[in-house]
Amino acid sequence: MPEMHAAARSFCTGRAYRALAGRWMLPWALQGLDPGDHVLEIGAGSGAMAAQLLRAHPRLRVAVTDYDPGMVATAARSVAGFGDRASVQEADAGALPFADGSFDLVLSCAMLHHVLHWENALGEAARVLRPGGYLAGYDVLDSPPMRLLHLAEGGQVRMMRAGQLDVELRRLQLTEIRVRRSAAGLVARFSARKHPGACHG
Repeated sequence: MPEMHAAARSFCTGRAYRALAGRWMLPWALQGLDPGDHVLEIGAGSGAMAAQLLRAHPRLRVAVTDYDPGMVATAARSVAGFGDRASVQEADAGALPFADGSFDLVLSCAMLHHVLHWENALGEAARVLRPGGYLAGYDVLDSPPMRLLHLAEGGQVRMMRAGQLDVELRRLQLTEIRVRRSAAGLVARFSARKHPGACHG
């Protein structure tokens, strides 16, 4: 899994993005879902969304991960004021260092296209969800505008095509799958639930 490109890192740590992410993009990604008690955000970048979640839900605990050491450091600063309710660590989304069934919600916001084998990341997200827990988030879809936007990142991105996400979520035997294309078909917003009777993993 590659580290974030410098241009993308600069954008994601900017003040405007952090405000937008926490106040607008997070509710849009959650789609009204109750985060429960323990949330994992994979590829959390600056930690803006995790910080907003912690502010909005006083009893919530959030585990924040990113593959890029620089982003891990930035996220740690973002959630530093929340004490032991927040933990931050460097982790590969395709090999998460958490036990099966650990989280009520796994949040993935515009990070899967940075994982060359994003199917593995979805599999890991499903594994660490408790039965009845939710996977939610959004990501860009493969299209000429998005390929142009990520041109500088070269082979460090792999965008999914329309329909691929639905297929993968079904393959993982998740339920209540919702995938909605928006923003002129450039972005897919998704949510899925781990069956309440599922065994861990």
